Amino acid sequence: MATVLITGANRGIGLELCHQYADRGDDVIAVCRSPNADLEQPGITVIDGIDVADDSVIGLLAEKLAGQPIDILLNNAGILTRETLDDLDLDRMRRQYEVNALGPLRVTKALLPNLHAGSKVAILTSRVGSVGDNSSGGIYGYRMSKAAANMAGKNLAIELKDRGIAVAILHPGLVATEMTDHAGVSTEHSASGLIKRIDELSLENTGTFWHAEGEILPW
Repeated sequence: MATVLITGANRGIGLELCHQYADRGDDVIAVCRSPNADLEQPGITVIDGIDVADDSVIGLLAEKLAGQPIDILLNNAGILTRETLDDLDLDRMRRQYEVNALGPLRVTKALLPNLHAGSKVAILTSRVGSVGDNSSGGIYGYRMSKAAANMAGKNLAIELKDRGIAVAILHPGLVATEMTDHAGVSTEHSASGLIKRIDELSLENTGTFWHAEGEILPW
């Protein structure tokens, strides 16, 4: 049985990850901005009011969890807005960078004292953050923030390896959530694949950029 902390836990993929980890007997710490009654089940402890873009709030989260070992830290929280070259809303782009790129780094740094040799860190990013895979352009803020998140994950994998902590950089696939206008595979299918990738994560494959289905993605 593991202790799993999941950010962005109150909807979509995050919510399903909480359910699947709890259903298999793990202890889940569900971190989110707003509570959701669907998180009220045995094995899930909810900490709400947490914005991963807020330094002071993440500091309070770290204080609240002081002394609590975490086996899997799953940075799932993210936002998407759709900027085009004709609509470069820089404030929206900055907000995506704060949440999607700096958020996982901010949370991981704050919770490092909770991690131990054998712990795992996962960052849910996206293949749209892949430079090599980009053939369509668009969604400037989301693409750029996810590319930055990929780099943060790679850096963490290198720097945490000596501590015995492995890092996975994960693309969940196109998943039917509010973010994608409900187009794509089910959250159940995506979460199951993500959990398999995290189960397979080790110091030997740390820093890999994976699709939830197991494909290694280009940077």
